[in-house]
Amino acid sequence: MAYITQEGFEKLRKELEYLRSVERPYISKLIAEARDKGDLSENAEYAAAREAQGLLEIKIGKIEDTLLNSRVIDESKVNTLSVQLLNRVRMKNTLTNAIVEYTLVPETEADLKAGKISINTPVAKGLLGKKVGDVVDIKVPSGQMSFEILAITI
Repeated sequence: MAYITQEGFEKLRKELEYLRSVERPYISKLIAEARDKGDLSENAEYAAAREAQGLLEIKIGKIEDTLLNSRVIDESKVNTLSVQLLNRVRMKNTLTNAIVEYTLVPETEADLKAGKISINTPVAKGLLGKKVGDVVDIKVPSGQMSFEILAITI
């Protein structure tokens, strides 16, 4: 079972509705138009439309599966005593003194540009359960990094 925020759940639900109500009918129309052009064995437009339909159905299936098998996190139960899912963690790189801030989110909601990292990343895994003031050594693909946790917020 995966975890998801209410915001992430609603975003996926809206995307699913769009794919079902807009994309699916559009591709069906393309297939019908291509079919009307004659011999299907040599019709590249028909083949492309059928392939697009297959990819769309896979995408719809994945979203449906995610929504069905995810549990919405009760954000009111998230605390800031130690680092956990949905916490925003402000920390200092002990080598460079650079300050960074990340929110730990479920895999499906990760967005590095927005400062949201997946709970499954090495950095997030290294932070889980730690408290303000802790210095954490985290092994990342480029080597070892050391961070001091400055603040944990929601």
